[in-house]
Amino acid sequence: MNRPDPTSVYLETDRLLLRRFTVDDLDDLVALDSDPAVMRYLTDGIPTPREEIETDHLPTFLSYYERGDRWGFWAAVHRASGSFLGWFHLRPGDGDADDEPELGYRLVSSAWDCGYATEGSKALIDKAFSQLGARRVHAETMVVHTASRRVLEKAGLLFVRHFVADWPVRIEGDEHGDVEYALTREQWEAARA
Repeated sequence: MNRPDPTSVYLETDRLLLRRFTVDDLDDLVALDSDPAVMRYLTDGIPTPREEIETDHLPTFLSYYERGDRWGFWAAVHRASGSFLGWFHLRPGDGDADDEPELGYRLVSSAWDCGYATEGSKALIDKAFSQLGARRVHAETMVVHTASRRVLEKAGLLFVRHFVADWPVRIEGDEHGDVEYALTREQWEAARA
């Protein structure tokens, strides 16, 4: 495996390396968003057009690095093989306070059920509270997306609420609504004590 430039590494876990995205990651992002299974709970399996990833998604990911390394999107790479596994994000969403980042991830289907989502999520939650000044970390998923709900629970987030989001694309199961999970700094500290 070719080790990336150390300045591009954001976080390392036992099996994962989270690093900055580069323009060279375009093909991996297109392949990720072209898998109907990966996109099932996002677009009902419809792939994201390459042009949209190239002109919108990837530039958005890269723009975080220009503003500093506190929040953003990072490519998830398997440490031993160097293979691209997907991405994680930790960043405030629309309307969120700067110290209340949203956790998110998208992994290639071959990496599912291996614990990578939980491993990366736990590491980012710990970093958010121990180094980045987060007051609260939260995440959302569909009620019917049980695998994602399990990841959030295993990562230490707690159920907060059930709500109904207005999705731009009709997704089977969205009639059951969505759920929010979160963890405050105080809850994180208590769990570590």
